[in-house]
Amino acid sequence: MAAISFFGDLLQTISDRGRDLISFGRGDIAAKANAPELVKLCEDLISRRGEASGVALARLILDRYASFPRPERHAFLRLIAQEFDADHRAVDAAIAAYRADPTRARLGHLHEAAEPRSQELIRRLNLARDGTLALVRMREDLMDLRAALRGEEGAEPDLIDAADSLDCDFEHLFASWFNRGFLVLRHIDWTTPAHILEKIIRYEAVHEIQGWDDLRRRIEPPDRRCFAFFHPALVDEPLIFVEVALTGGIAAAIAPILANERDPLPARAATTAVFYSISNCQRGLAGVTFGNFLIKQVVEDLAREIPSLKTFVTLSPVPGFARWLDRERRADAPQGLSKEDVETLRLLEQADWQGDKAKCEAVRKAMLPGAAAYFLRAKNDRGRPLDPVARFHLGNGARLERLNFLGDTSPKGMKQSHGLMVNYLYDLSAIEKNHETYANLGTVAASGTVSRELRANLPPPRAVALADA
Repeated sequence: MAAISFFGDLLQTISDRGRDLISFGRGDIAAKANAPELVKLCEDLISRRGEASGVALARLILDRYASFPRPERHAFLRLIAQEFDADHRAVDAAIAAYRADPTRARLGHLHEAAEPRSQELIRRLNLARDGTLALVRMREDLMDLRAALRGEEGAEPDLIDAADSLDCDFEHLFASWFNRGFLVLRHIDWTTPAHILEKIIRYEAVHEIQGWDDLRRRIEPPDRRCFAFFHPALVDEPLIFVEVALTGGIAAAIAPILANERDPLPARAATTAVFYSISNCQRGLAGVTFGNFLIKQVVEDLAREIPSLKTFVTLSPVPGFARWLDRERRADAPQGLSKEDVETLRLLEQADWQGDKAKCEAVRKAMLPGAAAYFLRAKNDRGRPLDPVARFHLGNGARLERLNFLGDTSPKGMKQSHGLMVNYLYDLSAIEKNHETYANLGTVAASGTVSRELRANLPPPRAVALADA
């Protein structure tokens, strides 16, 4: 981290000296600029050749942008999306030149001409100290703007396309800047600095952490682990983290793992590592893949640290299941339920069904076949499983191992999946094969236990488009 600090100090020195190269009036303008005036300064930034003055101007632009209220930030991003496009005449000329003489050099010229100016702007802004984090936050604003435009009556299609294109520019550059080779895996424990632990509490997205005592129960005992990826440009900002329980078998429910009172298991007695929560921390890095690298590296590190570990599984939520099941129950021609299942699942509408042993068993017998259909048959319009968590783990090469009825009886678990949780198994000997068959054929690797739950004589599956699918 000392090298990172030195680099940051060096950038700050360049920036400080660069301020002397910018006229005093320019600094005053930046401090008071509105959105259109700040866009003009961005034009100035990408036209400059001087490194020091560019770093200083980039910092001024980012500081002023951060001071804007949300409407002004959105106005700035609208203008950047519309005005920092590629030069279409230059693109046409480069296409004509390449067609006349299709050499690699002319293809390079075409590639250069086709690049939107917004990409160069983002690169220049990134030169400022803490520029990377500022740009991640800027993309969060852009994501909000895109959502607002889609919900805005009479929004111009060209503006929506321009905002989408700008978002692609951010994602393209972030994919390079946050390449796996730059990421640092850190073990999060009770000795980790408090300001980072506070962020772990805040960013937890699967099972809310109820304060410091709850966090301590998750990271301090010998049978608990937490690991996070960091990036040199965001030293104190975790990108993604995973919480792990070391157990004597595959966990079927989350409550025992999160229990306040329990007897910790000696790490050397554990046979199974249960990944029970994976949280992405930076919304502005959506679309940049971290999780697959994180899980595989943690598996390797744990296997090396604790040789008794033989099984690596998740205990995962099923965020789209309740919505799918409720739609199936109301459909004229359900795709994953029998008529008998539909009738039985009316019990879900009764508040006491969980507490009645007979009702609970009836729901279980009808719900698990529906869950098997949800994972094995229900597809989005791209031919992939509807469930986003399933797509993530199956894409990593995991196998759908087990369906856990009432695995999460918290209010959130009941709302999103009627309590259903699942285990995905990371079998080190089969990960590559599972990944290839899923990537190439869309095949869901599933255990026999899951496959046998699927009802026979269901209608042919069809693609289903959901808002979050």
